[in-house]
Amino acid sequence: MTQPSETLAQAREEFLALVADVRPELHRYCARLTGSVIDGEDIVQDALAKAFYALSMNSELPQLRPWLFRVAHNSAIDFLRRHDRKYTEARDDLDETIAYEERTDPSVVRAALGHFLPLPVLQRSAVILKDVLGHSLEEVAETMSTTIPAVKAALVRGRAGLSASQTDMTDADAATREKLQHYARLFNLRDWDGVRALVSDECALDLVSKSKRRGKAVGDYFGRYAKQNISLGVVRLEQRLALAAFVDNSALPAYFILLTWDDYEISNIRDFRYVPYIAHEAEFEPIDASE
Repeated sequence: MTQPSETLAQAREEFLALVADVRPELHRYCARLTGSVIDGEDIVQDALAKAFYALSMNSELPQLRPWLFRVAHNSAIDFLRRHDRKYTEARDDLDETIAYEERTDPSVVRAALGHFLPLPVLQRSAVILKDVLGHSLEEVAETMSTTIPAVKAALVRGRAGLSASQTDMTDADAATREKLQHYARLFNLRDWDGVRALVSDECALDLVSKSKRRGKAVGDYFGRYAKQNISLGVVRLEQRLALAAFVDNSALPAYFILLTWDDYEISNIRDFRYVPYIAHEAEFEPIDASE
């Protein structure tokens, strides 16, 4: 007899397969709204959880892509409000304008994540949806729950206000850098006993979008890596230090890993290998071992 938990897990897997194609687009949108690939992924997961629950309560499947963007947009606005991340009220951006141009400036498409943050959030949202992701004016208005004239106004102002200046990175914390470099050296030498010795007995592991473990179960995580040609390097990812994972000696990272330390023990591991699209959007700088 199938257990309810098994049925729920199967339904979740089917839902994630259904949204797999649109998920990287959702992340591109949310990462630019927040200026962070990590925060962007947290919002995507929150939005998909809300969408999964909402679908279980409805008898009909909505038009998936525009509906998911609305859910993600609302989740992102909630996140920005909670964290006081450059949020402005909608009325600041809703004046009509006659100066709108359909043509997109290529520099907008290439703009780095952090460059969108100086914009008020609705200008930011409109520019990302229209100019970066290529949505129509109608789709942008539907996602933002506003009018086409308001979208045009937000686009005119957002395009004009998009800053070309780079966001300054904070200096790397020397102690954290040293600990990450030590972890990476042990990992790359395949010294799994040495790696496990760094992990606390109550360490929490989050294989993002896949599974979560705690305590002794975390040990199996390293056993899987022992069978794969993956090496680690320390990078400055946005405003934090992280580990970049390189597969089969590739010059570019396939994904990232975040470690949280309690003194010299690892208390939390966030491994983003199952959401590799994050690496396509990330702004990072390699940290040389000699620094």
